[in-house]
Amino acid sequence: MIAPFPTELVTLLGSSLFGGVMKLIATSQENKRQERLLSIQAMNEKFKHVEAARQFSNTGFQWTRRAIALIAVFFIVAFPKIVAVWMPGTPVHVAFTQISEGFLFFTSDTEETQWITLNGLVMTPLDTHLLSAIIGLYFGGSLANRT
Repeated sequence: MIAPFPTELVTLLGSSLFGGVMKLIATSQENKRQERLLSIQAMNEKFKHVEAARQFSNTGFQWTRRAIALIAVFFIVAFPKIVAVWMPGTPVHVAFTQISEGFLFFTSDTEETQWITLNGLVMTPLDTHLLSAIIGLYFGGSLANRT
């Protein structure tokens, strides 16, 4: 017959095992805490670098962008109008697209480019679209920098 283990031995083994498990859990929690702290420190460092990059200001780039916008507006929109006022006989070639409808459902619609020649001062939809796009890009970039 096998003698039962003494209560002191069971208590000793049980408490040792329980203490070891608790130590493992505590060590795991401490490692997770350290990992979170290191992660927070890394995010703070990243935030500092991002903020430093956001604070970068290059006035030369802003003046270059303004100059490109003004030159484009002048030569694309204003210059052809000025030439037309001083020399009204100068021909202006204008392209526009026209949709040619297909035959029922057998063929699809096609887009054809039509060219016409006009004389004098000509305002095309391209002028207004281009001007609004340039102005939108300029003011949109300026608004984005202020936020």
